[in-house]
Amino acid sequence: MAPHISRATASIVVLLASLVFHPESHSSVLIASAATPESDVDLLEFPLNLEYLEAEFFLFGSLGHGLDVVAPNLAQGGPPPIGAKLAKLDILVRDVILQFGLQEVGHLRAIKSTVRGFPRPLLDLSTESFAKIMDNAFGRPLHPPFDPYANEINFLLASYVIPYVGLTGYVGANPMLQNATSKRLVAGLLGVESGQDAVIRALLYERRGMMVQPYGISVAEFTNRISALRNRLGKGGLKDEGLVVPRVQGAEGRVSGNILAGDRDSLAYPRTPQEILSIVYGTADERLPGGFYPNGASGRIARSYLYTT
Repeated sequence: MAPHISRATASIVVLLASLVFHPESHSSVLIASAATPESDVDLLEFPLNLEYLEAEFFLFGSLGHGLDVVAPNLAQGGPPPIGAKLAKLDILVRDVILQFGLQEVGHLRAIKSTVRGFPRPLLDLSTESFAKIMDNAFGRPLHPPFDPYANEINFLLASYVIPYVGLTGYVGANPMLQNATSKRLVAGLLGVESGQDAVIRALLYERRGMMVQPYGISVAEFTNRISALRNRLGKGGLKDEGLVVPRVQGAEGRVSGNILAGDRDSLAYPRTPQEILSIVYGTADERLPGGFYPNGASGRIARSYLYTT
């Protein structure tokens, strides 16, 4: 006599078999059906602000257009970025930056496949926005004003400003996530964001002694100043390091080269949403918008700080 199989058991067997033979067709269903805690939703939505920023900067820099052409559905009707444009890049750097931009499209899609998300916020990617960052980093106006789109060195230095902030945000968010799906998503995002930051740092490290014209300031000094600025704005202590550091601060206290930033055990630094907002606003205050986000960032976490002003 054949063993009795319950309807529930049979259903599970059919589902597992379908996943084995058609895994891709069920992935979005599984993600959508998984119960995501409210706190996870907030933490997963918050980095959309930075993913939008990176996607638009890299796509415009390499192609001369952004999400409204490449993936308009992901922008959800949000306002187009201010001042973004095609950069003057050589073949290698353009290729790398284009890959980064397309990777960010995937990141946006992955997050929005897990949580509802929000439309693209207003982003200021103008020359004036980056010039202000560099002026703040050096504590004086640079003449002429820094133009991120003028050449590949400038664009790489401007790129140095962006992915690392998101990287530290993912490191900070991961231990606060409750759901396995959320943790898996953030781990995947963190892996690629870390790779992008590493590539940017490696390209700049190779040129660390080069003078950025017409300022007569080395590439290494630019990175050190940018990192110091982010530490000041974030108000969370040392969580950022340039390409050349005092030997005692290098890996195991034995080198001054610093191709990857990390703590005393060479682990990535974490940042909180408050620290990230304080940095990307350029105001050292998560309640005061500015910088890349003239109207403030989106999502419940970011808006909660705005509402306290």
